Amino acid sequence: MLTSVQKEILQTLINLYQNSDGKSIKGEDIAEVMNRNPGTIRNQMQSLRSLSLVKGVPGPRGGYKPTIEAYHTLNISFTDSSAKVPVYKENKKLEDVSVAKIEFTSVPHPGECEAVIKVLGSIKDLHVGDVIRVGPTPVNNLGVIGEIVGRDDMDNILLLDISTIRSIPKNSVYEIATLDLIYLKPGDSIKDAACLLSKNNIDGA
Repeated sequence: MLTSVQKEILQTLINLYQNSDGKSIKGEDIAEVMNRNPGTIRNQMQSLRSLSLVKGVPGPRGGYKPTIEAYHTLNISFTDSSAKVPVYKENKKLEDVSVAKIEFTSVPHPGECEAVIKVLGSIKDLHVGDVIRVGPTPVNNLGVIGEIVGRDDMDNILLLDISTIRSIPKNSVYEIATLDLIYLKPGDSIKDAACLLSKNNIDGA
């Protein structure tokens, strides 16, 4: 069981490593981000190395790298830089910030849609009340828009009240097209349209 300080150090190391192009991270850099004494970081790194969560890299360009086990411990999927999921605030892409996981937490409750967003990178500039856009994800082209209603700095997690979910299917036009035309009225809501499409087994429009 990691202490809160160890979790924060490990999360900071992963955040920095994600944007380092594979270069090792110096303890001084971690200390600067966390606003802690470099000696404290070095002492904690010894414990994290004994737990096989951190690798030490010797030499003048040395430092620390997280192990795959470190990602698993913090419940982060290990991905390369080409699979980053972007985050946008006020239509501006946030540099050095990406999403590791999107988990919908209120699916059983009609009328509610909340999601827990696991973030790689600093979330200090993301505040409760901010509206952000996440995605698209690399596999399902999923994108969500929502208001931040909670923030957990320890685990680098944002809680979003989702207003929009978009997903672009990989199906071909032939797979989703139909000759049986379904009509909607201009005043119909998106919910009405979704119900009509679902009732007629139409996957896209």
